[in-house]
Order: sequence, then structure tokens, then C-alpha cells
Amino acid sequence: MTGTLISLISIFIGIIGANLFGFFKKKYSFGFTGNTLIGVFGSILFIKLFGKLGFDPWSIMQNQSFNLLLFIVNCIASFLGGVLGLFFAKMIYNKLNNN
Repeated sequence: MTGTLISLISIFIGIIGANLFGFFKKKYSFGFTGNTLIGVFGSILFIKLFGKLGFDPWSIMQNQSFNLLLFIVNCIASFLGGVLGLFFAKMIYNKLNNN
């Protein structure tokens, strides 16, 4: 597994997180397309934040070995990034449309 593949898996997990959260909490949903876009950007932002702590894809593949614990933390951070991205996007949307 390469760092690029781990990055793509992380983004996909963020998409799943945002769409699942939107599915179960209808008031936070922007539809499938909106949830998908927010999941991508939320996942990337959260992984960039946690990447500074050593959970980035290239740390997972350090010295051509696979660190499973770092990968699991990366997946959890991606999922949470998608969920929190959708939550904050809906908060911003509501603030901007509040007359």
C-alpha cells in the first residue's frame, strides 16, 4: 500500500462518514452530492490537522512497512472529519440564511 492509496482510502472514508451522518440526521443533510463534497473537504482538512501529529499517510508507510495502528487512527480521523465537516457546514449555512 502506498501513501497515495492511503490518502484515497481516507477521503473515501470521509465521504462515507458525511453521507451516513446526513442519512441518519436529516436536518444536517445537503443531499448526496453536497454531503459527498463536504465529506471530501472535511476529511482532507481533518487529516491535514492530524497529519502534523504523525497520522498522515506517509508516516503510516514509513520505511516501507505498514503501521496498522496509525492507519486505524487515520481512518477514524477521516470519518470524524467528514461528520464534523457536514455539521459545521450546516451551522454556517443556517447562520448565513438566518434573516
